[in-house]
Amino acid sequence: MKPPIGRDTKLCMSLSGRPGNAGSRLHNRLYELLDLDYIYKSFSTTDLPAAIGGVRALGIRGCAISMPFKEAVIPLIDRLEPSAQAIESVNTIVNEGGVLVGHNTDYIAARSLLARREIDPATPFLLRGSGGMASAVVAALRDSGFTDGTIVARNEEAGRILADEYGYRWRPDMPDQGGLLLVNVTPLGMEGPDSTALAFPETLIGACAIAFDVVAQPPETPFLRAARASGKTVISGAEVIVLQAIEQFVLYTGIRPSPAQIREAVLFAHGAATADALALSAD
Repeated sequence: MKPPIGRDTKLCMSLSGRPGNAGSRLHNRLYELLDLDYIYKSFSTTDLPAAIGGVRALGIRGCAISMPFKEAVIPLIDRLEPSAQAIESVNTIVNEGGVLVGHNTDYIAARSLLARREIDPATPFLLRGSGGMASAVVAALRDSGFTDGTIVARNEEAGRILADEYGYRWRPDMPDQGGLLLVNVTPLGMEGPDSTALAFPETLIGACAIAFDVVAQPPETPFLRAARASGKTVISGAEVIVLQAIEQFVLYTGIRPSPAQIREAVLFAHGAATADALALSAD
């Protein structure tokens, strides 16, 4: 049984411009399943320096960082681990006895998923997008040994900067022929106005070998559905969002939950669709 909240209870939290409930539900459910004396709460702030000062002063064990704070938080902490150094972006702070250490579990999740699928680094890739998550995925590709890649981004400045920084090509539009690995790091296919949009033309999906979509809601985007229907290997945004959260949990607690515990927490936090998408991807 999880201990009652008391003076020894460790607090973990998140800071986001638009706080949600899924992260809190997942972490708190895992604390219950593992009988850990922790509690997790999401927050927003208009005073980032004061919020990070509170993490340090109050001994808050861990703090997840979401947009728009991932870069702005860097001058306020003490050290960056390689995962955050790789992309100069922090999505996780661990308080090590008053020393605030920055990590990026988005990068860790992307690199881990590429390794789990045993994708040959010689595979050419085509990645669509140039935002913050694109940096995490592109850095993971580079650090996994991928050398042949093209960034497709309508924003020329952002696209060129991203491609040049990691040693890849940039182009503003979709080519007639794509890579064997297609990666979507845009909102195309996400719940909302772009929910029916296909991130890549059907011809490119039909010719690829692996489809990787970072969109987590819905767990099955039009891009992934088309790829599965063509028998392609799939990496889903549901996997990314869950794995990065589990890596945060491990950093905060030092404990790695079992697959069964993760599934139960995902069902509780995200629902059956996400849990089923994880199971499909594991098959």
